[in-house]
Amino acid sequence: MNIAIYSRKILKHEIDFFKGFFKHLEELGWNPIIEKHFKEQLIKKIGIAHSCDTFDSFKDFKTGIDLAVSIGGDGTFLKTVSYIRSSGVPIIGINTGRLGFLANTSTEDFDKTLDRVINKDFEFQKRSLLRVETEDNIYGEDNLALNELAVHKKDTSSMITVHATLDGKYLNSYWADGLIVGTPTGSTAYSLSCGGPIITPGCAVHILTPIAPHNLNVRPVVVPDHMPIKLTVEGRDRKYLLTLDSHSKSVKNGAEVELFKADFMINVIKFQENNFLDTIRNKMMWGIDQRND
Repeated sequence: MNIAIYSRKILKHEIDFFKGFFKHLEELGWNPIIEKHFKEQLIKKIGIAHSCDTFDSFKDFKTGIDLAVSIGGDGTFLKTVSYIRSSGVPIIGINTGRLGFLANTSTEDFDKTLDRVINKDFEFQKRSLLRVETEDNIYGEDNLALNELAVHKKDTSSMITVHATLDGKYLNSYWADGLIVGTPTGSTAYSLSCGGPIITPGCAVHILTPIAPHNLNVRPVVVPDHMPIKLTVEGRDRKYLLTLDSHSKSVKNGAEVELFKADFMINVIKFQENNFLDTIRNKMMWGIDQRND
């Protein structure tokens, strides 16, 4: 089995974990294919993986890879998804970060987790993505997001106005610090922090959540994900900021941004005991009330 591995960095307290992880892969007879910069860290800090093959773009995921493993936090998971794209390669996340909402396998259980993958003791959970198009094609081929696109004001304390249309029809003009367009996966990310609703995975919707709106009557909206969304921004500054998951770009005032549901989905490996409702309860303390004890 060919297994693609991505991680951003190796901290001192994680060295023993990485040694054990690669030793277990060797015992299983799996062939690790490691992200180029991460392999350099493995060689420099631990002295392993000298002979392993590497990848450094999504084009390397076209054929021959059976599984992708993200080792880190949720940000690392999002970056791994940007490599996978439309390849159909399933992904699993091992959490070495703080929250671990997407990467929800612990480092203590990694060996049992890989054994369960061998035994096919899991199911695939399909996750939708956003595809973003801009006038200047600023994101190029990296125009996909698992969580959200956020429009922000830039270099000014003044609010911006985001004009939004849905399926060619006027939706609203948001006077605010910005606007988030999120997927169901992104509903528990930035959108949640701005008062957006929690959406269970598998719902065919997008969420529009304003950031600090200057209007008591403006609330988040949930819309069908097959309807394209167009955004146009006005503001005092000459530019505003677009953030696609963790990738930020400056865009000129008045430029149009179009959002669509991507025509493929990501296959996330999910174990039966890791259901969504338990995860938001355990990770985010959702619904915790002493009266329920």
